[in-house]
Amino acid sequence: MGRWEPNSRGRLAEAALELYAEQGFEKTTVTEIAEAAGLTERTFFRHFADKREVLFYGTEMALDMLTRAIAEAPASASPMDAVGAALESFGAFFQADPERVRRRDAVVSASTELRERELVKLDAFASAMVGALRERGTPEPTACLAAEAGLAAFKVAYAQWVAAEPGKMGRTGEQELPQLVRKALTELQELLADRGSV
Repeated sequence: MGRWEPNSRGRLAEAALELYAEQGFEKTTVTEIAEAAGLTERTFFRHFADKREVLFYGTEMALDMLTRAIAEAPASASPMDAVGAALESFGAFFQADPERVRRRDAVVSASTELRERELVKLDAFASAMVGALRERGTPEPTACLAAEAGLAAFKVAYAQWVAAEPGKMGRTGEQELPQLVRKALTELQELLADRGSV
C-alpha cells in the first residue's frame, strides 16, 4: 500500500496549472505533473482520469450547487429568479480564488480540445438546471429557456470578470462575479422587455 500524501489532489492540480501555463496543455505529460507535485503517476490516476480532468474535476460539485440552489429557492420565485439565484451563488464560488480561475481560463482558452470540453460542461450545467426547474413544476419549454438564458448571462458576466484587471477585483466590490451575474441577468430582462414593446 502506498504512503498517504496530504492534499495530493490540490498539489497535482496546482502543478498541472503551472505546467499548462508554462508549456501548454498539449505538451504537458502526466509524468511531468506528478513529478512537479512530488508524487507518482499512480497517485495522479487515483485522483484524475486524465490530464484534462485536472481542469474539470469540480463539475459534479458545481452541478450539485446549481441544482440545490434552484431547489431551495422560495416557492414564489419565478424560474428565471431561481436560475439567477443559483448562478449568483455559483459566481460566489469562483470569487473565492479569482487568480486560480483566471489562470485556468487562460489555459482552457488556449486549447481547442479544452474549449470543447468546457462547452460540454456548460451543457451539463444547463441540463441540470432544467431538471431542477422541472422538479419545481416548471414546464419543459420554460425550464429550458430560463436555464439557457441564465447561462448565457452568466457567460457574459464571467468573461467580463475574467478580463478585469486583478487590482479592480474583490476589495472594492466593483468587479465581484455575483454582482456582474445579477447585472447581466437584469440587462437580459431589459433587452427582452424592449423586444416585447416593439
